[in-house]
Formats: sequence, C-alpha cells, structure tokens
Amino acid sequence: MKEKIYTIPVTDAFREPSECALCVLEKKLEDEACEYYLGPSLMEPEHRIETNEKGFCNKHFELLYNRQENRLGMGLIIDTHMQKLNKEIESIGRNHNISQNPGTASVSLKNIFAPRKKQSSTLACDILSKISQIISKCSMCDKINYTMDRYIDVILYLWFKEKDFREAFNSSKGFCLPHFKLLLEGTQKYLNAKQSDEFVPSLLSLQLSNLKRIQEEVNWFTLKFDYRNNDAPWGNSKDAIPRSIQKLAGFMRFSKNS
Repeated sequence: MKEKIYTIPVTDAFREPSECALCVLEKKLEDEACEYYLGPSLMEPEHRIETNEKGFCNKHFELLYNRQENRLGMGLIIDTHMQKLNKEIESIGRNHNISQNPGTASVSLKNIFAPRKKQSSTLACDILSKISQIISKCSMCDKINYTMDRYIDVILYLWFKEKDFREAFNSSKGFCLPHFKLLLEGTQKYLNAKQSDEFVPSLLSLQLSNLKRIQEEVNWFTLKFDYRNNDAPWGNSKDAIPRSIQKLAGFMRFSKNS
C-alpha cells in the first residue's frame, strides 16, 4: 500500500461529487500552499530563496493577493523577489555597456547604424531569454505539480490493487481535459504495457461517456431558453456552463454568482 499521506486525500477526493476528482485534489493543494507561503515559509530561509528565484505565476500571484490574509508577508516576498530580478536585468545591461540612466547607452556615433542594430538585437535576445525564464517559473506550481504527480502514481496503484477504489474511479464523472492528459502521461511513466492496455481503454470509455453527458446537459441548457421549454424541468443543466468549462479547461475558481 502506498503511503497514507497520499492515499487518504486521493480516496477522499473520489468520494466527493465533482466533474473531476483531480480538480478536488488540486484545489486542496492550492489552498494549503497559499496558507504555507503566506505563513510558515516566510521564516524558512530555503523557501525564501526559492520564492526569490521563482516568484509566482499570474494565477497564483492573484490567488495569494486576493486572500488578503498577510499583506506584509506578501510584500516581503515581492520585495526580495524583485530585488533579485532587478539585479539580474541590470547585469544584462552592464554586459552590453548600457547605463542605468534612460537614453545613455554607450554607443559610438560613428557606428550609429549597423553596429547599433546588431547590439540592440543581441541585447533584446538576452533580455527576452531572462524574462522568459522568470515568467515561466512559479514556486506554487512546482510544489503542486510535484504532489499531483505523486497522486497520479497512487491512483494508478490503487486502481489495480484496491477493488473498492477501482469501483469509485469507474463510477466517477471522469476528468477535466488537463487532468485526463495527466493521467495518460502517468500511464507512460508508472505502468507497464500490459497494465496500460487494461487501464487506458477503461479510462477512455469513462471519459467519453462523461464528455457526452455534459455536452447534452449544456445542450439542454441552451434549449431551455426556447419559450416552448419554459415549463420543462432543468434536470442537471442549470449549472452546466461552469461545469462544462471546468471539464474543458481544468480547475478554476468561479465567482460565487456563477
């Protein structure tokens, strides 16, 4: 049996009614990560080094800020992250003999055309490379992705080893497309060919039936706007729009009015 630290959240997630049990796990991980980065990690040097290096992606900066739980902590994280970022970009400028004062790049007047164009092109490439590195990193994404990979391993293990779990898995509503992809990638990483030949067709059948189900629910949602269907029951279609978006795009935090 896999470690209980991973099996318990997995089995609990598959007990919850949802369009994707892995979205349930991801939400829980995000909530825990927010509490961690705005709390204990602020006092742990190794984690401050990590957040200084990586910062957070657009989604997770927004999530951390919107919690409004520790504005000082958020400020400290951003302050030291930007100090590091500024030094790295300034270093690129110095390597190209660019002054920090706007409009004072040290370019010789006699080389004002072709050499300047060549220098600017190289400078732009170096800056673009550095910015691409910065915005591709996120401390929270890395933390969540690591644990989600462990969950995939556990899910595949339990599917083959635990009858009750297999039944819960096979009776679920399938998965969002990003987590469906994650499961398929997991089969290549954690299953042998025989296991994959057993699991993948079952997974595909589950996914297709639930994609068809939710498409039909969205279809009925649209038909309810026809006056001829005013008195017809909504069935499961009243919230079909947010559920179908989640099915297509993955876990997201809709507003309370959706």
